[in-house]
Formats: sequence, structure tokens, C-alpha cells
Amino acid sequence: MGSDAMRSKEYCALKDFELNFNQYDGNFSFCFWIYLMNSTTFPAIILHQIHSDISESGPFLVINDNKRINVLPVLYLHQEAPVTWTGPWTEVPHVTVDFEFPLEKWVHVGCEVCPDYIRLQINGDIVGEKSLSESNSRNLKELHLANRCGDISGVQGYVHNYEGFHTVSSIKDHHLKDPPLKLSIDESSVSEVEVESDGVWGIVGGKASCRRNFSLDVVLSDAFGQPVDKGDEVFASLVYADTGAPVEKTSDDEAPLLCSCDGIEFSSSERPSKFLLGRASFKLRISQLSSKCDNRLFLIRFCVPKLGNYPFLQTNTRPIRCISRSRNTKLSTLVWKKSTYALQRLNLSQSSAIGDVSLEHVNSGHVEKTNPLMKRFRVGFDKISVSVKADTPTSKQSGVECNSHVWPANQVDKGFPTSLDGRSLNVEESDDAPSESSESIGERSPPSNSMECRRYPISDMTIFKYCLAGLAERSQMLKEIATSASDKEISELAHHVSHYSGCSHLGNQILIAKRLIEDGTNLWLAMSPSNHPVPWESAAYEIEEQFMKIASCGSRSLSHQDFEILRRIAGCQEYLTQENFEKLWCWLYPVACVISRDWINPIWDSISPKWIEGFITKEEAEASLQGPTGFQEPGTFILRFPTSRSWPHPDAGSLIVTYVGNDYKLRHRLISTDHLYGSDNQRIDVKPLQDMLLAEPELSRLGRIMRIY
Repeated sequence: MGSDAMRSKEYCALKDFELNFNQYDGNFSFCFWIYLMNSTTFPAIILHQIHSDISESGPFLVINDNKRINVLPVLYLHQEAPVTWTGPWTEVPHVTVDFEFPLEKWVHVGCEVCPDYIRLQINGDIVGEKSLSESNSRNLKELHLANRCGDISGVQGYVHNYEGFHTVSSIKDHHLKDPPLKLSIDESSVSEVEVESDGVWGIVGGKASCRRNFSLDVVLSDAFGQPVDKGDEVFASLVYADTGAPVEKTSDDEAPLLCSCDGIEFSSSERPSKFLLGRASFKLRISQLSSKCDNRLFLIRFCVPKLGNYPFLQTNTRPIRCISRSRNTKLSTLVWKKSTYALQRLNLSQSSAIGDVSLEHVNSGHVEKTNPLMKRFRVGFDKISVSVKADTPTSKQSGVECNSHVWPANQVDKGFPTSLDGRSLNVEESDDAPSESSESIGERSPPSNSMECRRYPISDMTIFKYCLAGLAERSQMLKEIATSASDKEISELAHHVSHYSGCSHLGNQILIAKRLIEDGTNLWLAMSPSNHPVPWESAAYEIEEQFMKIASCGSRSLSHQDFEILRRIAGCQEYLTQENFEKLWCWLYPVACVISRDWINPIWDSISPKWIEGFITKEEAEASLQGPTGFQEPGTFILRFPTSRSWPHPDAGSLIVTYVGNDYKLRHRLISTDHLYGSDNQRIDVKPLQDMLLAEPELSRLGRIMRIY
């Protein structure tokens, strides 16, 4: 530390934080990032002011019982009151900010102090200022700011990147320098997990013959929600939810948490996952059962040891109940009776949150039978089931080709070019998890008994292998199949996979495979006949032209921000390689197909209001729903395409609505694109998507995008 400034970019506990102004002349300024634990009780003193020539200390930075932050003048309190701060300090001039201080979230705090005024900043914005009529510094020579009470005060937290100055210095932009990090779970990436009525995750585990894979992504982001591209390793461990103690090995001396890699199981401690573009993917299994541990609940804890043992660099899943077999009745597949006006609403309030489901349906012990002439399909968000009378009783597979795009009749001689290293095409799904329905669990339905038993050129072994495979293996299988299979065979494969897996989304990705591979191959050969890397600037125009053709969006081109997202998905810089193009195309093509649908195309082309402002990340959507003083109004929402879902992931191309809930928490819900069509692929007459969205009680107004580049 120099004589004019005090700085530290390290993390430290709040109880150890101290700023010493040894040459105090009545003027100073400082700023820091602060993270308060959930165990913090209010009111609480964050910083005391301590003077060498005064025996007692007084408050300086205080959070009151309403979680509002206050800054007091230097020494003002000492002349009239003792160290206790619950009394007279509220009557003296001080800065109070109408900002509810959040817990377990990084907040940047800055103060400028001089004899005439005190000024407070939150997250880079000046939020409070108080003029002082007189100075009470009494020409003190030294000033120390510290949290003097330690843990006994109920204030538990951490500080990062603090800076102190002996003069009143501009600290407006200091929060942009080296922001702190936080580890979190992307719940939209969770797959093969059953959410029970009490909010607990139900996971099938136990013996090797019974346990099932489940997958999720862990994200390392900075205080602004921007993913941090680090190559550090993330470790997963199974702990008890009540104590945090590690779960014991099974009676067979098997690790309680297993990581699946290339079909082989390893102890999770032996196979950490590395961050890729700020995201680490896990494909896990649990061998220990809750019933073998006194029916206790588990948590999966993720940490990054290299970055330090801090609570904000650890994250836990929801409580887990590990069972030996799947329950017969799943909360996410309950069918409720609805009147005919259900077509006019999405019923988000009944199904978007676990706690909102009526106990009457949960405890009934059975699922209501629907009329055989009623076709069950999903309109909108995950876990939403609506019964609607179909035009015809047939059960023909609905196609997923783009409505307006004219496909070439000829077939390519070879499949989509494969990467030399054979890696997965999904830029953010490197775990190869099947993830059949990560955000649309309600799609599953029991297989029918009326299927014909016939043999097709594509063998049963291929069908079942595809159902059980991960994303990378499915991608490779479809590349091989598409080179020789006819459209009819592709359709039959999609039908059988959907039937045996219970997930129609899988079939949809198969149906677009042949055209995706064909158009991708032709486009790459047109851009690079010799298969050499091509400049991104020139390739971008070719990609945009093909995208607009497939998406039938002649009036709207891609923006600069859209191209930046595509470049990040591709993982390229100035030049686009074949491997980069594959990653980009496998994300962009399903999106273009969805945009071409007549229920999405109008809102994509809409300029005022701009329902979909372009390609954005989850972090950008979340940041746009947060203002300088907290979240926007409940009901504010943004539509986006998930950047972590690429073909052949079942959710590739889907739309997600990110919104502020009534509890001021951000929520993400998948909008199904598959079931607004009848059995003959004709669109069922329902309200436009924007009308259905605004009819929801939890969605009231469209948000705007705040770019965070």
C-alpha cells in the first residue's frame, strides 16, 4: 500500500477488513465490494469509526432493521452518545438510501467524506448525499474504519477489491475494475430430475442397474452476471442437507456420487469438470440412497478449490431425495380438468412454481382420465398440460420443418463434416448428457400399446442406442444415418425415438437433422470450397443470408450484437474454422426453424414493441431485469433463445421467458414450440403468443435489453 492510497484485490472476511487513514485531515474516500451472508441479522454495523485519541468507537456505515444503508458523519455521534448505536444516531444528520441491501449478493459501496458533506454510492451510482452545517472532526490526526464486533454482532460477510484515499477522489467507475466472482447452478440446464411437491429433487439412484444419469451446468460469473472464462476445475461432492457433512460410501465401498465419462463411472472427486466460457457441465449419478441414511436429504456441493474456500465460490443444489426407482405419479405430468377457456391462457400461476400446485391434485392418488377424443398437448411453459379436442382422432407425427422455407430435393453425398477431434458440437453441453427434457418435463407421456410391431431399415438396436446416448453420440449417429436414410426412414426413426423415450422433443431434432446437415454442408462448402478457415466478417454475411431465408424474416436482419453472440457460440475470433461453423450452425438452425413458425415470426419481426430484441444470453436477460437499486417490477419479462442448447439437444431452438417473480426472484420458463399444431400439422386456433403471455398474472410488461459487453 502506498502513502496516498490503500488497495487490495483479494477476498477477506468483513471482520478482518480495516482502512487506516493515518494522516486524516477531514477528507477521505473509499470503496469496496461487500457480500453479506444469509445469516446476517439486522440492524447491523458494517463499519465502525475508531480514533486513536478517543477510547470509544461509533458507527460509520450501518444497515438498519429495514435493510437500508446509512452513513454517519465522522465523530458526530461521539459528542452526544456512547458506543451503542441503537439510540441517538438516528436523530443526527446522516445519509439514508432507499435501497434494500440484498444478502448473498455482491454490492459495490463507495463513500466520499469531507467536513461539509458525505456522499454514498451503490454499484457506481450516487444514491445519497447530505450537507453538514458544521465540522466535528476536532482536528483528529488518525481515523480507522473497521468492523469491530466480529462475528458476535451477527454480521458475517466478505469484502473484495477495496480502495481507500486520503482525499475526496472520484470513485464512480471503480466498481468496473476486477469485479468479484460467484459460483451458481444454472437451473435451466438441469435434466433427468423430478421436482417433488415439497420442492425436493427426486433422483433415481442406488445400484448400478437402477441408477440414472442426471446433468446440470455450473456457472462462474462476475458481479454483473457475465460468465468468466477460466480453465479452473470444479469439484462435486455429496453432502447431507442438514449438516453439510460428506455422505458416507455405500455398503459396497462405492463413492456416493459418481461422474459418468464415456460410459464409465468414476468417483466425482476423481473427475472434476473444467470451465468452458464460464460454464462447467456435469453428468452425475448417486449410488447412496436416502433410505439407507435414515431418510435424510442430500445436497450436491460444487466448489473451485483453486479460487479459494469461500461461500460465494461454492454452490449447492436443492435438497435431494435419492430413491431406488421412479415414482408412478409425477408432479410435472399431472393432468387437471380445464374448461374450454384454457386455450386462452397459459396458467403460469398454477404450474410455473412447485409451491403453487394445488394439494388437492397432488393428494388425489390418481390422474384424471381424459376423453379419448381429446388430444393432450402443451401450450407454453414447462409443467403445463392442457387438454384440447383435436380436429381428428388420428395420431400422425407432426412435422417440424420450417413453414416457409423451400427445401432442396436433392440429397448430399456425404453428411455434415465432422470435427477432427470428434468433440461435441454443443458449445455449452460438453457433458454429453441426454437431457431429454431439461426445462419441459411435462412433455413425457406413457407409451401407447397400439403401436404396430414392424421392422424398418433402421434397426431397433439403433433406436434404443439413440435413446440412451449422450448428445455427442446422438449427433454422430444422425450424421451417419442422414447420409443414406430416406425422409420416410428419418420420420420413422423420430417417431420410434419419441415413443420409447417418452419425449417428443427428441423426435423433433431428428426430423430436422437431414435438412440441417444438408444446408450446413452446402453453406460451408460455398464459404470455403477448400475447407480453409474463412474471415469472420465475410462468413457472417453468408450465414445471415441463409438464416433469413430459413427463418422467413426478410424484413429483419441480424444486428451487431446478434453477430457477437454467434461468434461467442462458435468460439472463433477473426477467422471461422469448420469446427467453429458446426457449433454455430447447430445452434442457429433450430432457432431459425422456430422463428419461421407463424406464431413466432410476427413477434420476431415486430419493431414496436420489440418482443424479441435479438440473440441474448441468460446473463444479459438477468442483468436487464435488475436496475441500480434492485430488481424491476414483478411481472417484467424478456424472451430469449437459450444459448446453451444446440442440436440435437431436445430444447434446441426453444424460447425461454425470463421474468421477475412476485417474490422479486428471477425465474426462467421454457415455452414449448411443438404443440400449437394439431395432428395434421395444422395450427390450432389460439391467441397470439404475446396475448397469451400478457394474460398471465405473473407477466405484466415487456422488459428491455441492457447489453453487458
